[in-house]
Amino acid sequence: MQKQSIAILGAGNLGLAIYKGLETGGLLENNQAILTRRDTNAIKNVSHPATTITSDNRKAVEDADIIIFAVQPKQLKDVIDEVKPAIHQDKHTLISVITAVSTEEIEEMIGFDLPIIRAMPNTAIAVGQSMTCIACNKAGKSKLDAVQTIFNCVGKTMVIEENLMQAATVVCASGIAFWMRFIRATTQGGVQLGFDAEDAQKIAVQACLGAASLLNNSESHPEQEIDKVTTPQGCTIAGLNEMEHNGLSSALIKGLVTSYDRINKMKKS
Repeated sequence: MQKQSIAILGAGNLGLAIYKGLETGGLLENNQAILTRRDTNAIKNVSHPATTITSDNRKAVEDADIIIFAVQPKQLKDVIDEVKPAIHQDKHTLISVITAVSTEEIEEMIGFDLPIIRAMPNTAIAVGQSMTCIACNKAGKSKLDAVQTIFNCVGKTMVIEENLMQAATVVCASGIAFWMRFIRATTQGGVQLGFDAEDAQKIAVQACLGAASLLNNSESHPEQEIDKVTTPQGCTIAGLNEMEHNGLSSALIKGLVTSYDRINKMKKS
């Protein structure tokens, strides 16, 4: 990717996670970053020489080639109204990581056609392990490779149809919280079985990482890997059956569907 300036408007939790991912992924070696936040003291610890910190969104847009909107959904229209005079069709690529706001809605707010990409990463972007789902408007198709280059530095990407972005938000972004809760529950179980909390968490985290790696490095199905661990009348199948009797799989699926329904309600409101 040629040298460019990337502005992140809204350096909150996700905005900072994206920035840290760009830094650890080496993207700031040849590119500039601009972080904006109303209270710049909250990000005063950011000190990379290729990074500028400001509360001036419009100036950030003027100096940037790629603009990442990472503000709250309710703030987006005001931010776009603020920076719209500085946005140029022939210069800027817009990336939104905002839940439940379509490329069409963003284009209507701006008032003219330009490359708009929706990206749904998760907070693991800060450690280079995000799964980022990407969709775009018609003008954005020519910029997909450049956007994937950015997010491939901080994990993996998948280009999807925009009508799947709500589902991607649940499985990909909210999914981090779901897996954290599963790890937390495993840790608590380990404590009940005699481990101290620190050791129990280390074991739970590594077991989770190991399970994911087995699937990531092969083409096997989860049930195939489960079959390798379970033996007739063994402890693993006994535990799995007890979990299923108490609704493990159905609870996870219901949780995903409930989150999805909530996003759709947010979109309508």
